[in-house]
Amino acid sequence: MVGRTICISHATGAQGTLVGRTVAERLGFQYVDDEVIAEAAEWGELDPALVADAERRKPLVARLLGGIAEQSSAPRLPGGDIGGRSLPSDADLRHMIVTAVGSFVSRGSVVIVAHAASFAVTDGEALRVLVTASPDRRAKRLASERNVDVKQAERMIKDEDAGRATYLKRFYGVDEELPTHFDLVVNTDVLSADDATNVILAAV
Repeated sequence: MVGRTICISHATGAQGTLVGRTVAERLGFQYVDDEVIAEAAEWGELDPALVADAERRKPLVARLLGGIAEQSSAPRLPGGDIGGRSLPSDADLRHMIVTAVGSFVSRGSVVIVAHAASFAVTDGEALRVLVTASPDRRAKRLASERNVDVKQAERMIKDEDAGRATYLKRFYGVDEELPTHFDLVVNTDVLSADDATNVILAAV
């Protein structure tokens, strides 16, 4: 891995965020998630709220962005060729996000979680990890985390899985996410978050 970069993709309820944070802490690496959007916005001379609004066209991205859109009330419009648009196009967004991910990769010693970072890097540039679990196990975790009943959590999982698939298709032309898109697939049905972390550290 160039600069020892780890990209962690994860299904909702699979504990990918927890695993990513733990891997970063154990290695002493920078943990990056919402920072990708902030970096993309800075590179594109946009307010982060504008990038957030553009990505919010799909529910998964709205979840990934969290509260970034609330951090600013006066969006800066982009300059140059995209200055005439109120929101960047999908192509503009993809270019900004890939550039932002690339900037973190070039610095090295980083764990990048979400934002389809595994698809934004080239082969050999990073260790690409998928943290996943069965829908049933993920729904039970989500119900506990968000204080909702399991049936509601199951619907949320279904919606967010669909959003994830749409995001990958929309930005990267990926019709179906496959294990072969990653260097390592970790199933937290059978591994605890700590065990999953140890597997990733062993791969590093």
